[in-house]
Amino acid sequence: MNRRALAVAVAAILLAAFPLVVKSQYILQVGDSAIIYAVAVIGLGILLGFTGQMSLAQAAFFGIGAYASALLSISFGWSPWVTIPLAVAFTALVGALVGWPCLRLSGHYLALATIGFGIIVQLFLINDKGLTNGPDGLTGIPPPKLGPLTLDTYQTYFYVVYGALLLSIYVAWRVKHSRIGRALEAIRENEIAAQAMGIDTTRYKVLAFVLASAFGGLGGALIAHMTRFISPDSYSFDQSVVFLVMLVIGGSSTITGAVTGAILLTFLPEVLRPLKDSYIMVYGAAVIVMVIFMPDGLIGLVKRFAPSFEPSPPRPQALRAPVPRTADTAS
Repeated sequence: MNRRALAVAVAAILLAAFPLVVKSQYILQVGDSAIIYAVAVIGLGILLGFTGQMSLAQAAFFGIGAYASALLSISFGWSPWVTIPLAVAFTALVGALVGWPCLRLSGHYLALATIGFGIIVQLFLINDKGLTNGPDGLTGIPPPKLGPLTLDTYQTYFYVVYGALLLSIYVAWRVKHSRIGRALEAIRENEIAAQAMGIDTTRYKVLAFVLASAFGGLGGALIAHMTRFISPDSYSFDQSVVFLVMLVIGGSSTITGAVTGAILLTFLPEVLRPLKDSYIMVYGAAVIVMVIFMPDGLIGLVKRFAPSFEPSPPRPQALRAPVPRTADTAS
């Protein structure tokens, strides 16, 4: 096992021990939320980091997944183990329908289109009181059960979201190191050159948008069954910006960066909470400094200054020229 794999394994074990060590219910809730946000940010990383396409609608897909799973559970009494995958599939379908026309745009036009979609989703959640209960939100969302055990505490629910995070990391890793990932990277580097190489750029960009939507829907469904109450206020444009900042701070082109940024920026406001009214100023200044001085994110900074996890290959020995024989050496 190389050093990088060992470091990842140690980090996974330490994170799995989080609910066994921490006893504060509030910190456990923040930890569960951080992991759920990491799932959504990984999806955004597939779109922005892998493909180079900007989206400011991740909170909208987060909300669609939350409401879809919550409504199916409340209306039909279905188990969250059924409604969460259905919510992910529904969110991916919405992502395909939205992504096909939007991804014909690029740059700031694409960003504006996704902002508009996010606003439409939030307005729908607020105004359609017959389906979503309007601004009052939905209550009574059931937690998942595992046999006779109800996963209604932050300690037990942690392992649900942790399993979802590991699955998300695995899927994103497989995508990145597949033929699809190489096509997405080619689009990110130069879309015109990718088209010249025969890559169907529109199809691959839509696929990346669908994957990002599905990850967002998964995160939303998970948080709905954790909090057991959802309202449209949680899925605004501001939340999409937070997801984007999490990705940029951690490192947009890496899966590790997405997870790191999500966990860091979820806990950072709680660490700064004792500053009271000044904490938001310190929080904003910290984010600005990190963006300016760490353009590649925290993971990029680690790669730049820390020794490589991969062992360096052995250096070849220099070849020596043969020593000519002389009369003295011959004797």
